[in-house]
Amino acid sequence: MKKFGPLILSSFLSAIAAVAVYRMIEHDPLRQVQEPFTPVMYTHYEAENTLPVNREGSGSAGGAEHYLTAAPTNFTVSARRATPAVVNIKATEKRWLDVWGTSEFNASSGSGVIVSADGFIVTNNHVIEDGNEYEVTLHDKREYEARLIGVDPSTDLALLKIEADELPFITFGNSDSLQVGEWVLAVGNPFNLESTVTAGIVSAKGRNIDILKGEYSIESFIQTDAAVNPGNSGGALVNTNGDLVGINTAIITHSGRYEGYSFAVPSNLVGKVIRDLRDFGFVQRGILGVGIGELSIRQAEQLGLEKAEGVYITRVTPGSGADEAGIQRGDVIVGINGIGIRSVPELQEIIARYRPGNSLKVEYMREGERYSTHVTLRNEYNSTALHTAQSKDRVLTELGFELRNLTRDEIKRIGLDGIYVTSIYRNSAIEGTQMDPGFIITRVNGQRVNSVEEVVSELYDARGEVTLDGIYEKFEGEYAYVFYK
Repeated sequence: MKKFGPLILSSFLSAIAAVAVYRMIEHDPLRQVQEPFTPVMYTHYEAENTLPVNREGSGSAGGAEHYLTAAPTNFTVSARRATPAVVNIKATEKRWLDVWGTSEFNASSGSGVIVSADGFIVTNNHVIEDGNEYEVTLHDKREYEARLIGVDPSTDLALLKIEADELPFITFGNSDSLQVGEWVLAVGNPFNLESTVTAGIVSAKGRNIDILKGEYSIESFIQTDAAVNPGNSGGALVNTNGDLVGINTAIITHSGRYEGYSFAVPSNLVGKVIRDLRDFGFVQRGILGVGIGELSIRQAEQLGLEKAEGVYITRVTPGSGADEAGIQRGDVIVGINGIGIRSVPELQEIIARYRPGNSLKVEYMREGERYSTHVTLRNEYNSTALHTAQSKDRVLTELGFELRNLTRDEIKRIGLDGIYVTSIYRNSAIEGTQMDPGFIITRVNGQRVNSVEEVVSELYDARGEVTLDGIYEKFEGEYAYVFYK
């Protein structure tokens, strides 16, 4: 028995020492600051009746397999940073009905995100497009009248401004760095609920759900399973650090409520759009000058590609930047400025971040070989110039449509010059005429026009009733559309 005495004493002292060390560590103040995600070691035991699985460095089936995973701790830091900068927006349409000043109000509401201390607020275009007066309610319930700086229907974004200083705002994050499976928060400020915060993961990137109209629409959404309902449109999608990585825009639903998926415009695209709206009042859209389509497996095999990743060039606009850079029909774009391109939405998003006059390095595949070239982006008039807020072509935005010149092939096929209507804004004067995209304008108020510049000049000088004459390539006869300016 005596020979066990020292052993028992040693064990007792070791236990006391272990408890003391544990208490010191547990009360260490440095341990109280935790990261949003903590690597956790899990031990996974495979069932005995499972088939053996070959894993590099692993033991036989039935043994313990160790792996690291990122487990969420809490989202309080992210929510605390983002919530004060997410506001409620109420859009009101005021229409004067008669000489007695009777007015009618139709209201819609949604959320918005303060992106600067001096009161710039980004939201969705569909949140404010039915209104002409805007009321913003902050997280602390202060209310402001806002003015509209500009809209971009092609990305469903809009920029408002309130007159205030030292406001809480959200810092932009890098949406390119988001990974599928990463945790994010959707923060909104729907009417009468003050604020909502929901959590989910990034379930996909570069999603196109075909909800935006127009030839230049950009859909490269971040898809998440964070719950987003209609009143949260225009709210913030933030990472676990509280940085803005997207603007919540859409849900896929049959009931009108959230049913599992929500979609956000990536913050890198949002940043470019709102800079343009702030600086110019409209978006400076850079155009590559190609028609594009998804690459099929069969096309990839025929072109000698290992994977069906990239964007297939279906046509090249004569005289465009792509044409001058040597890109041809049948080429496959696989990279822009060192960023890999796998799909059409990814290409559209990358190009949409640049302005006319910017030069991009384009990598493409041709007959199994990889090439690169530099393409200078053009505007919709095939010029490298930036538009100014004072330029005459702003009349197109005010009337609500976008135009381009016909290509040489189109002129040859149709047999006349004209100006092609590429897109029409909702609730605009042009939409009120019942005109459809694809209309080819040949005359403005009886005056023959052969270029976008000539249309802009005629519209700029027009007053009162305006008539646009033209044709549709796929329909017989001439059409005339009338509106008042």
